[in-house]
Amino acid sequence: MEIIHIDAKSEADIMPAVRESFRFTKKGSKVAIVSTIQHLHKLKEAKKLLEENGIKPIVSGQVLGCRVPSIPKDADKILYIGSGKFHPIGIFLKTRKEVIAANPFSGNVSKITGKDVLAVERRRKGALAKFLSSSTIGILMSTKPGQMNVQGGKKRIDEMIKKYKDKKFYKFAFDTLQKDELGNFNFIECWVNTACPRIFEDFEKGMINLSDII
Repeated sequence: MEIIHIDAKSEADIMPAVRESFRFTKKGSKVAIVSTIQHLHKLKEAKKLLEENGIKPIVSGQVLGCRVPSIPKDADKILYIGSGKFHPIGIFLKTRKEVIAANPFSGNVSKITGKDVLAVERRRKGALAKFLSSSTIGILMSTKPGQMNVQGGKKRIDEMIKKYKDKKFYKFAFDTLQKDELGNFNFIECWVNTACPRIFEDFEKGMINLSDII
């Protein structure tokens, strides 16, 4: 069987959002540019625009899942081109550098602040409290290649089950996760996501990432 990989490129115009990001950046600043794969092919355009406006850009590359590309230590800040706050908050937590999030689809540009990070940390603490107080746990396991190893894979899952012997664990395999379908298993008190950590962001309550437990 031959596997063909096709990049999911977006043709959204990133320039308006990049221009809007200038209000958060002083001339002469050294800025690392990162993006998801959808906009990766347009980063050279962004680099040129920043240079034309007196900013020193460095194309650092692609953000993939919870993995952040190498960011130069002397970068003053990071420009993230993409949607949502999951990636820019993750970048901030890993680099502790100022992150400017420029959304090409909405045109909104914002600076990731301590309040954004605090909101995420509070939610994680709440999810952990829910997990610890629950006796029946559902483990969500993706069948997509590579997803099972994102948060440690089978080894980490086994560690969790061994550590929390007072809980009853049920394993659920999925390809595409539908939020509403989880409601069919109302005996599950808390879900543990073992795939991409971003899935956690799409659920309001009752879910925690494996990496936040083990």
